Amino acid sequence: MSEPVPFSLLLPTYHADDPDHLRRAFASAVHEQTLRPDEVVLVRDGVVPPRLQTAIDELAESSPVPVNVVELADNIGLGHALDAGLAACRHEVVARMDADDISLPQRFAVQIPLIAAGYDLVGSGLLEFHEHEEDVVGRRTPPIGEDEIRSWSRFHDPFNHPTVVYRRSFVQRVGGYEDLPLMEDYWLFARMIDAGARVSNVAEPLVMYRVGAGAYARRGGLELLRSEVQLQRHFRSLGFTTRSQFLRNIVVRGGYRLVPEGLRKVAYRRVIAPRGHRDEGPPAG
Repeated sequence: MSEPVPFSLLLPTYHADDPDHLRRAFASAVHEQTLRPDEVVLVRDGVVPPRLQTAIDELAESSPVPVNVVELADNIGLGHALDAGLAACRHEVVARMDADDISLPQRFAVQIPLIAAGYDLVGSGLLEFHEHEEDVVGRRTPPIGEDEIRSWSRFHDPFNHPTVVYRRSFVQRVGGYEDLPLMEDYWLFARMIDAGARVSNVAEPLVMYRVGAGAYARRGGLELLRSEVQLQRHFRSLGFTTRSQFLRNIVVRGGYRLVPEGLRKVAYRRVIAPRGHRDEGPPAG
């Protein structure tokens, strides 16, 4: 395998984030890594409460690597905030991180060499936890080989978004995240796959994903259904899915958004998770 290459860590935050969660996320992805990022691009998506702003300032001042705080005047949403952050990254290789998750110490030492070896997009498995890191409630292993990832992507997002590392030029070549609320990552990854990106997942969990009380509730409702339908129309227009796959996705994925939360939880555990080689737990990203 090739030697690791310089990379940026892209970390967005907004007004609803917990300052302590942000501090823990930052520490895990910078201070505790066996292979540290060469810079952090911390995107402040709009005005934030004083405690969160204090945390941002303190992290930037005390970081062992350079921190570029991109301050957006208004809350423009995750996809647009990530595009702004990508434009500010100094390095071609970019690792994603959310403000309430935890990267395990070996994460970048495992993923960066894969990018250096020629992959354009690399994700990993993850562990789900509640408030405390010891309280692990699930483990998800994504599809691994390129063929399996490409096949799986026609029906489900084949990557756990908070775990990915990618080439910035490839992301920007296909148009970046674009505006598709709650589906930005899936739409981006589909376009990358369709454009011929070399893709891989590591089965090993490299990120701990914080599962809130409303995890299943957030995966349903009319707003998400609208985004789901829009996403499937994008897929069909791109030629990413066939007509029969489009209809299947509208019925199955759209129906999943409308059923009561309890049924959604059961459906994920009994139907969706086994197909994705995932263990129990609500969807991430």
